[in-house]
Amino acid sequence: MLSEKSTETVRATLPAVGAAIGDITELFYAKLFVAHPELLRDLFNRGNQNAGLQKQALAGSVAAFATHLVAHPETRPDTMLNRIAHKHASLGVTREQYAVVRRHLFEAIAEILGAAVTPQVAEAWDEVYWLMANALIAIEERLHAERRVLAGDVWRTWTVAARVEETADCTTFHLAPADGAPAPGFKPGQYVSVQVELPDGARQIRQYSLSRSPGSAVRAITVKRVHGPAAAGPDGEVSNHLHARVLAGDTLRVSAPYGDLVLRDSAAPVLLASAGIGCTPMLSMLEHLADTGHTAPVTVLHADRSPADHALRGDHRALTHKLADASARFWYEEGAEPGEATGRLDLSAVPVEPGTTAYLCGPLPFMRAVREQLIAKGVPAADIHYEVFGPDLWLASA
Repeated sequence: MLSEKSTETVRATLPAVGAAIGDITELFYAKLFVAHPELLRDLFNRGNQNAGLQKQALAGSVAAFATHLVAHPETRPDTMLNRIAHKHASLGVTREQYAVVRRHLFEAIAEILGAAVTPQVAEAWDEVYWLMANALIAIEERLHAERRVLAGDVWRTWTVAARVEETADCTTFHLAPADGAPAPGFKPGQYVSVQVELPDGARQIRQYSLSRSPGSAVRAITVKRVHGPAAAGPDGEVSNHLHARVLAGDTLRVSAPYGDLVLRDSAAPVLLASAGIGCTPMLSMLEHLADTGHTAPVTVLHADRSPADHALRGDHRALTHKLADASARFWYEEGAEPGEATGRLDLSAVPVEPGTTAYLCGPLPFMRAVREQLIAKGVPAADIHYEVFGPDLWLASA
């Protein structure tokens, strides 16, 4: 809880900080990477930095956290904190790095806001920062303890047991621990981080959802190739590397599983809505529902460019057919087959059972549109859960 003195100061300065937060975060990252180039090389996603996406996500989360402290001092924005903590944990972020971030962030604040940053203002925002940082540290350390790994040491070497070309741009990699030890358990919907060494020596990290159920003997990730300006450039450099260079028999560094979008064990109706490669966590959930004999209604919805671009399309249908009470509807921009729809995913003709819990994954505009339609159909906002691949810009774009 923010102290009473700091609450008043943060409330008074929040408009000014909020208006400048984009400039602050841009300068912060510039300062951070000058002082610690290894963080850009081996920890931060260079594609997101190049596109400014990480800056937007950081600005949105800091502003949202401070606003919440002032408006709702008796609570914490745990949903946001959990999402960030899971991502940090999967990257191997350590407690010590929060002090590094604090130093460069506050240098940026002082430089952008100048004389407005009085000792009282600096003290109040320092309290905000450490409230957020310590909350994240506590969650991350709990997550590491649950997975029996040490902070900063979340990695194991895995062997690519098989490689399956799903579509022209999507490939599934079947993985097995290289040491022959049992694969760690996970919850349906979670992801792993994959670290690869690129030609320039950088060890870049990306997150990929586990696309099979926890009960499956196979651990698999399905990777969509991201088409950037150049295959070796910041946009899509890891996905292109995996597609072009990683074959059966090769090894990858893979983190323990993390992720806060997980299927709840309940007898409630379930709705799984995805677009593009967002189908991967949904397929893990769908397979788990089939494995466990879920009997309540399950509604499977997916949107894609075309049937040929729909990764794991056959699995999507087959797993739906395994359930006692399930239906699947697909929307395609082009090439829809009989029984499929053309255009954007539209819930107007889709029945949604009372008590449904919904899970969404795909581009942010897609998830916003589906969420609005679900709320209009009476699904409570608290029962709609989502996963964002990459920086979470939901708050930044709100």
